[in-house]
Amino acid sequence: MKIAILSDIHGNDFALKAVLKDIKKCKVEQLFILGDIVGYYYNPHKVLDLLSDWKCEMIRGNHENILKSLLNSDLDFTTVHNLYGSGHKRALEILSEQQLNLLLKLPDKKSLEINESKFLLCHGSPWSPDFYIYPDTKKDILEKCIDSIHDFILIGHSHYQFAVNIGKQILINVGSVGQSRQKGGVANWALVNTVNNSFELKSTRYNTTELEKEISQNDPGNNYLLEILKR
Repeated sequence: MKIAILSDIHGNDFALKAVLKDIKKCKVEQLFILGDIVGYYYNPHKVLDLLSDWKCEMIRGNHENILKSLLNSDLDFTTVHNLYGSGHKRALEILSEQQLNLLLKLPDKKSLEINESKFLLCHGSPWSPDFYIYPDTKKDILEKCIDSIHDFILIGHSHYQFAVNIGKQILINVGSVGQSRQKGGVANWALVNTVNNSFELKSTRYNTTELEKEISQNDPGNNYLLEILKR
């Protein structure tokens, strides 16, 4: 079975549409979504609509936790807006009650076995959705991610795509679909084939023009949201 692994879509339906076109060409049968459907950008409802056409296994990320904290008044909107823009406020305005409940009830991580391939789905790391793991993370931290049970340990969160073999296990950071911090206008994801336990790191280009217009309308003073698309 071919499985596509996506993370950190962040309300960017433009990037997701382009990725799903490539995924169809690869004859993928299932998607793993590693969290952060919301945050930064503005169309998480469209993201969920697009994903509803696929067989998906999903977990939540730190930005879904931020959404929950906003609902519970554990965080204030000004603090979140200053850090990330208006994507969370937009999510609470636009998501249906059913969509919101779906996101908030997702698990932090998930263990799956498909065709004798064993996967651990995480957001930041196996021990915390908020822990960042980068390509230059120290070896002892990378080794801490590995266990004796799973063939693939899948993470996102840092928005940097890489993979490393540690013994017989493979740690894959699939990067970000919605906001790559390596190159603007590129959505990163990964493809796993359970027939032979092979994998590929994938990149899909997409046009950022319409998203840039949405940023100018929703967050006119936030230069970062525009600049990150132009790296």
